[in-house]
Amino acid sequence: MAQGLAFLRRRLAGDYEVDEFGFDPDLTDAVVHPLVRLLYRDWFRTEVSGIEHVPAEGAGLVVGNHSGTVALDALILSTALHDRHPARRYLRLLGADLVFRMPVVSEIARKTGGTVACNPDAERLLGNGELVGVFPEGFKGVGKLYADRYKLQRFGRGGFVSAALRTGTPIVPVAIVGGEEIYPMLADIKPLARLLKLPYFPVTPTFPWLGPLGMVPLPSKWLIEFCPPIPTAHLRDAADDPLVVFNLADQVRETIQQTLYKLLERRPDPFGP
Repeated sequence: MAQGLAFLRRRLAGDYEVDEFGFDPDLTDAVVHPLVRLLYRDWFRTEVSGIEHVPAEGAGLVVGNHSGTVALDALILSTALHDRHPARRYLRLLGADLVFRMPVVSEIARKTGGTVACNPDAERLLGNGELVGVFPEGFKGVGKLYADRYKLQRFGRGGFVSAALRTGTPIVPVAIVGGEEIYPMLADIKPLARLLKLPYFPVTPTFPWLGPLGMVPLPSKWLIEFCPPIPTAHLRDAADDPLVVFNLADQVRETIQQTLYKLLERRPDPFGP
């Protein structure tokens, strides 16, 4: 209660800072992270490994696989990294345009450090020495069917690689197991998705059959592993070379895919302890 009252006093007095992107560390620490922590620690029983591969200071580009029908993996990754990293670093997530066109969701994304997934913003954040998180699969990863779980989708044009090369930032691949089971997508009703102007309209074992209760995620077991960083400083002059960008993006993708296979062997039961 004392912490809550102190938070309210700071908000009423305006005793908090917001950066040029709208990031509000005070709100993130006091409200968002405690809520997400209940999910990642208690509901999903998340195990994190390889945190020593995340830079202790300075810029880093964290690249992960995307899944889950609803992109909880971004929030889980951000909070888990902050909690487990010795320097308590924040992950500045890059999100799709749709995220920043949605009321409420847009405000929350900005307040928690997110920004639009475009190279100028990514390069500015990296140039400021921030940790930046990106999911190159985009909606193709989040909206894939359960039958295609843990099969990485195409990484687009490799814009994240260009941003890393231009700033000489190391790329840290991260593999996330557990997100595919929280809302297993059995079907995608495309006509309804087009009508609602959504990238997909999911049908899961609980949604839309159970209404709002269908939004409760299933308690899958999560494993997150950060892989050794891939240096890029020696390739800064090749930021506009399509072959270099493609090869590096493919290396990152293959690293994540192989790590996913390894983690799945460690977790044979998706809902085990």
